[in-house]
Amino acid sequence: MQTLLRTIYEDVKPLIGQGKVADYIPALANVDPNQFGIAIYSNQGELFQIGDAETPFSIQSISKVFSLTLAIKHYGEGMWQRVGCEPSGLPFNSLVQLEYEHGIPRNPFINAGALVVSDMNQSRFASPHYAMREFVRRVSGNPELMTDQVVANSEYEFRHRNAAMAHLMKAYGNFENPVDDVLKSYFSNCALRMSCIDLAKAFNFLANKGYCSISHEQIISEQEARQVNALMATSGMYDEAGSFAFQVGLPGKSGVGGGIVAIVPNRFSICVWSPALNKVGNSTAGVAALESMTKQIGWSVY
Repeated sequence: MQTLLRTIYEDVKPLIGQGKVADYIPALANVDPNQFGIAIYSNQGELFQIGDAETPFSIQSISKVFSLTLAIKHYGEGMWQRVGCEPSGLPFNSLVQLEYEHGIPRNPFINAGALVVSDMNQSRFASPHYAMREFVRRVSGNPELMTDQVVANSEYEFRHRNAAMAHLMKAYGNFENPVDDVLKSYFSNCALRMSCIDLAKAFNFLANKGYCSISHEQIISEQEARQVNALMATSGMYDEAGSFAFQVGLPGKSGVGGGIVAIVPNRFSICVWSPALNKVGNSTAGVAALESMTKQIGWSVY
């Protein structure tokens, strides 16, 4: 495995730094784009890494999977009355479908869907971000994980489009809590700082039928883990989900901090990170690394 990682690193080295960092979030604009790391965590507890795998970064939309997991734990099948499970086909921050579909977001990974999920968690927990942070610390085995408050504040300052989505959903009766309260929790979750190693460990329950071998608990059921993986496969990579399925063939979730997590069911969880993004907001070198990996060892689920 370590030899494989070295091969992948050499394959993608020319792409590291290609693209642009997420400069529409001011606090992320100064991140060095010339960084790259991979961590792979097996269901047997083996860890493999290369490059900047220990460097913490802003997980951004990867946090939506953790939020969804918390909501599933407490709402079960009932939550799907408020958010769908279909690909959107539109940009992740689009308001268009909300109007046509009466305030029901297409899936939990576009911003509108993630805000509804955050609203559910706001109703369930006295301190939703604290609940999220403690959950992620537990499943990653890292008790020191923290939110970057500078990033969270930066995102909140430019909150207006997300606020518009939330208010539109509130107008249709699909939003229960004060919009600003939910937005603050949502941005705090996005601003969590984790390394590739942290994320590979934290996502392993999705490769292990819902069971976390780090915290020794069944996080969600085997069926629910399959559902989350299916959503990642169809909707986890912004407007590149189809291409990612075609080229890589694994359930994946990306964030504009440059991270991508991917799941090899029953075997491995993977995190790659490189901050420079392609046109749709996914890590240029990260996507290429996962494509190289699955081509060399045939891990595609298709």
